[in-house]
Amino acid sequence: MNLLHAFHRRAVLLGASALAACGGAPQAKTPDTHASTPWRKLTDAEWKSRLSPAAYQVLRHEGTERAGSSPLDKETRRGTYVCAGCELPLFKSDWKYDSRTGWPSFYRPIEGALGEKTDFKIGFPRTEYHCARCLGHQGHVFKDGPRPTGLRYCNNGVALKFVPA
Repeated sequence: MNLLHAFHRRAVLLGASALAACGGAPQAKTPDTHASTPWRKLTDAEWKSRLSPAAYQVLRHEGTERAGSSPLDKETRRGTYVCAGCELPLFKSDWKYDSRTGWPSFYRPIEGALGEKTDFKIGFPRTEYHCARCLGHQGHVFKDGPRPTGLRYCNNGVALKFVPA
C-alpha cells in the first residue's frame, strides 16, 4: 500500500467515524410534494395580475402589512384560513388566538402546509414561513406562543383568505 492510498483510506475512515458519531449519514430532506404544481410556474406578471397590490407585495416580495390593518385579526368564526395565493389550507380557526400584535396569530399550522427559512432582513435571524404549494410569504414564527406548542405563527392577514365552516 503506497503512502497516498494509506492517507486516503485514513481520511475515509475518519470521515465515516465522524458521521457515525453525529448520528449517521445526513438525513434526506422531506420530499417537496408541491414541486411540480402549476402554482410554481406562474410568472411574476401573472402573480401581479391575480393578486391585489397589497397581497402581491406580501406574498411575492415578502412584504409586511401594517399591524392592525387586517380584519382577519379579529375574525372569530369557525373555519379554515387558506393561502390567498393558491388557497392551500394553512390554519384551522381552533388554533387561532389573540396575540395582541395586530396580526392574525396561530399556535399550529396544518401539517405539511408551510415551509420555513431563516430571514435576516431586520439584522438578526428570524424564521420566515411560506405556503408550501405556491411559496407565498405568510409571516414569521416566534417561540412566545401559548401552549401546547409555545409557538406564534404571526401571519399577514392579506396573505390569507378565511373560509367559514
